[in-house]
Order: sequence, then structure tokens, then C-alpha cells
Amino acid sequence: MYPNMQIRTVMVDDKEVRTCSEGYIVDMDEWSDGFVRAQAEVEGLELTDEHWDVIKFLRNYFEEHRVQCEVRKMIKYYKHAWGAERGNSSYLHKIFPRGGPQKQGNRLAGLMRTKGEH
Repeated sequence: MYPNMQIRTVMVDDKEVRTCSEGYIVDMDEWSDGFVRAQAEVEGLELTDEHWDVIKFLRNYFEEHRVQCEVRKMIKYYKHAWGAERGNSSYLHKIFPRGGPQKQGNRLAGLMRTKGEH
């Protein structure tokens, strides 16, 4: 799944959950809200309702389409949901400072790296 990457673990409710060295979950079936909280702590991110909204949006989109959501589609959705001031790429990158919603958001949502991501 993540060739040539070191496997790490994060403690989730007294259970070790494996991630790659970048923090992406190895087994998507092990994802939980507890994983989000534990991985956010590892990444130094204080979760807000907005983070949870994006994480749930990413998971729902993936479940419906079987692919990760493109940033432009997220922006369109959040521009409508949150208004132009917060529904833009700059704001989404501000609340997900370690790679934006496409990287950090997907990590927390328990999704795989997107195509072309290094």
C-alpha cells in the first residue's frame, strides 16, 4: 500500500493503529473518531467543528464516489456552505496547515494519499 515507507503507530483508545511515516492510516477499516483525535494530536492540530465538518465531508464524498474529493469541488461546496470569506482555498489551507484539506484532511479522514502526491 505504501511501498518503502516506515510504519508507525498511533494509540487510539488503548489500541495501536498503524500509519505510514506520513501519518496516512494503513487499514482504512481501523478509522474512527478516536483516530482523528489521536492523529490530530500527533500533528499538533486542535480540532474545531470546521475540521470535523471537512473530515466528514471527505469521508462521505469518498464513500459515494470511491475517490478523494478534488480541492476545487471542496471549495465550491464550502463557498456555498460557509460563504466566500471561509469557503476558499486559503481558508481551508489555514485550518489544515500541514498540506491543506487534500493532504492533512485526507490523513485525518483515514483516506489514502491522492494520486501524484509525494
